[in-house]
Amino acid sequence: MTAFYTWLRETLMALSDSGALPSIFYYEFVVNALLCSIVIGPLLGCVGTMIVAKRMAFFSQAIGNAALTGVAIGVLIGESYTAPYVSMFSFCLLFGIVLNYTKPRTRMSADTLIGVFLSISLAVGASLVLYVSARVNTHILESVMFGSILTVSDLDMNVLLVVTIITLVVGLPLYNKMLLGSLNPSLAQVRGVNVQAIEYVFIVLVTLITVACVKIIGAVLVEALLLIPAAAARNLCRTLRSFVYTTMVLATLSCIGGIWIPMQWDIPVPSGGAIVILAAFFFILTTIIRNVVPGFREAKL
Repeated sequence: MTAFYTWLRETLMALSDSGALPSIFYYEFVVNALLCSIVIGPLLGCVGTMIVAKRMAFFSQAIGNAALTGVAIGVLIGESYTAPYVSMFSFCLLFGIVLNYTKPRTRMSADTLIGVFLSISLAVGASLVLYVSARVNTHILESVMFGSILTVSDLDMNVLLVVTIITLVVGLPLYNKMLLGSLNPSLAQVRGVNVQAIEYVFIVLVTLITVACVKIIGAVLVEALLLIPAAAARNLCRTLRSFVYTTMVLATLSCIGGIWIPMQWDIPVPSGGAIVILAAFFFILTTIIRNVVPGFREAKL
């Protein structure tokens, strides 16, 4: 894929140099960031609809923060600290599966159980980070929490592409079942859907997507992009189809606009923060529209 990325970057840079595209396309890191945005926006937007429907926003945050522990474990076992994907995926998948396995076997509410697992993971991660601080600059680990979409590498893009393909191959055929299980588990069971198995598939997909996006936009911002565009779309939509499509559009616009606007108008705001600020703007805008325009006041999912 590196050859394809190189060809695409050179093509866009040549078009920018000739004046056919804006000047920001002349920079390789901007092209990389926009390519990631085009993938991440629809991906997180689509999954975000079910995250909101299942009230699992806290779960995605827990998975993102668990990645910090995965990075520390990767450094301990000798994995590259710049791309510790094996340890991050392994630990976060184990974290998500064990959490989901434990959930029906306790009397605790879901948010309480997630809080318990999150606290344990952060404690272990913080301890390991201190232990490995002699081997790496701990400031590098900040990219796990806050990411940097303007510094993505070809490897990061390849990982994101592979996860996207897995999500499409596995998730699309099961999407209606997962959505029905999210909104009405009892009805899903009556229709013959194995809700428990579907739940594990959903947990695995959310974990894969979160970890793939963590190094690019950070653990904190992954949760924001899973939650805010879906919440904004829910203010206006009356049908599930429009809810999904609107969420995907808002998430994609947030990603692209968060990169484009600060660079185009030289605004001193980091791209990650700009992405979330733009998503928050869409949420505020849709909230105002819902309360001002009579036709949207009855929108409810």
